[in-house]
Amino acid sequence: MRIRILAVLAVFVSLLSGCGYNTFQTGDEAVKSAWSEVVNQYQRRAELVPNLVSTVQGYASHEKDVLTQVTQARAQVGGMQVTPELLNNPEAFAKFQQAQAGLSGALSRLLVVAENYPNLKADASFRDLQAQLEGTENRITVARNRYIKSVEAYNVSVRTFPNNLTAMIFGYQVKPNFSVENERAISVAPKVDFSASVPQTPVSAAVEGGKSPQTPGY
Repeated sequence: MRIRILAVLAVFVSLLSGCGYNTFQTGDEAVKSAWSEVVNQYQRRAELVPNLVSTVQGYASHEKDVLTQVTQARAQVGGMQVTPELLNNPEAFAKFQQAQAGLSGALSRLLVVAENYPNLKADASFRDLQAQLEGTENRITVARNRYIKSVEAYNVSVRTFPNNLTAMIFGYQVKPNFSVENERAISVAPKVDFSASVPQTPVSAAVEGGKSPQTPGY
């Protein structure tokens, strides 16, 4: 009797293995690992925002709209709860994606505005923050691509026969992924048009008025 039970268990395990169960476990872990890296890089970017805003504000305090947009976008990102359940919730994932895209857009506008302030561009702190931000954006792109590929591999295993039968039995479902439209949007670098009229900086206005330029404070 015991031998029969062991034989049935062995057949059952082999069937599970052949129908993709082990593939689901491996794929799910790969997705979680890739997602953790995405979150880490997004968090790294969010931590740069306060210092970046503070530095820009020291030279362009009247650019309140852009500074406010970045601050609000960062607050929206920080207010989201990023839990493992988010990976299986298309609606929550879409909100996360929208929030991060909002911060990306706000930061792009902030860097475009910074082009109008030579003293700001020459500031060592700003240059360092800008370099860190660019490096982080590159890491985000790499991490997102790894996540996209991991999810694609996992979703294919869930959808294909006979794995899909095992997926139905154990409740495995396809996971949401970054949309094509969003990938297309973040792949386009912000454009800076130097042919347009450039607003006067406080320094240039002071020089034209016959006053000595003063170095802005922080």
